[in-house]
Amino acid sequence: SVPPDPNVLCPSARPEMDGAVIFGVIQGDAEAPRAGYLAVPQAITDEVLRLADPVEPTEVFRIAAPCAASGCRHFDGGACRLARRTVQLLPIVAEALPPCRIRPRCRWWRQEGRAACLRCPQVITDNYAPTDAQRLAADPDGA
Repeated sequence: SVPPDPNVLCPSARPEMDGAVIFGVIQGDAEAPRAGYLAVPQAITDEVLRLADPVEPTEVFRIAAPCAASGCRHFDGGACRLARRTVQLLPIVAEALPPCRIRPRCRWWRQEGRAACLRCPQVITDNYAPTDAQRLAADPDGA
């Protein structure tokens, strides 16, 4: 069992997680949503979360929080399967590394490097219209 490490951040976290911050906002349209990265990650407050109404905050915001490690269904004991499957299954959508402020502490960056960052802008935590590849990548019981 690997305990959580407060110095390593999950870039696909939920707003109720301890230490969670917003580091991106989903832009674009339903066919090509992309995260825009904030210059400074923002604390999560009820007021900020209400900005997402009428949809869930996880449809609008990219949220980071300390990686739960073995406490997460995507963690296989040594690595994040979500990061691995994102790199294996999703297309590259960025030509250069996005201007992400959590990168130095990001689990996906530390595990998969540049390959994860070039795919990260298309990730939406709660995506109700995922592509087949996104659905497969997000399945904690998948390959």
